Amino acid sequence: MTFRPLWLVLAAALALSGCAGVDRVYAPDEAVAAARYVSGEAPSVTLLTVINNRTGAGAHTALLIDGSQRVMYDPAGSWTHPRLPQRGDVFFGMTDRMVAFYLDYHTRVTYRLVEQTVPVTPEVAERVMQRALAQRPAARGFCAVSTGSVLDGVPGFEGVPRAFGPRALMNAFAAIPGVETRVITDDDADRNHGVLMVQAGDPRLTD
Repeated sequence: MTFRPLWLVLAAALALSGCAGVDRVYAPDEAVAAARYVSGEAPSVTLLTVINNRTGAGAHTALLIDGSQRVMYDPAGSWTHPRLPQRGDVFFGMTDRMVAFYLDYHTRVTYRLVEQTVPVTPEVAERVMQRALAQRPAARGFCAVSTGSVLDGVPGFEGVPRAFGPRALMNAFAAIPGVETRVITDDDADRNHGVLMVQAGDPRLTD
């Protein structure tokens, strides 16, 4: 019998849970500047955790970073939109509608999404964004590890681990002072393959 290292077993399991592969897209400066979206809200960092309703296991992890602009760090994610410029695992132009698109894509009858928002200073929000941009595109199954790496050493997130399990990050976020939590559910059928096509064709591209 051949034994594989534990980290390989964990990575394989997470790959099956919903994380996608490596994306090496690098949008030009002009596209990134044109897509820049400022929400006008207080700076924050939001952890998004997709949970399997049948097993309770974590299926995916991402960060919504709202500071000098609002971006989405979606390591090894499978969501995309043709109007959003992307660099590695970072999407620019995350308007309220685009955030709603993202949430709708990930929530259905078999999956819920836990949204945990932590208020931060503008400096911390900028630091998290720059660290996300500096990350190499995440390999399949490494969404939680990559997210933990982005937050590692950032003031206010000292207790966030570099862990393979999205639930470990979610539990660590729950202990951060001032965190606000929301659970998002949807009774859509257990298929999201057509959601991207519908979103791409939506005529309401801006808020």
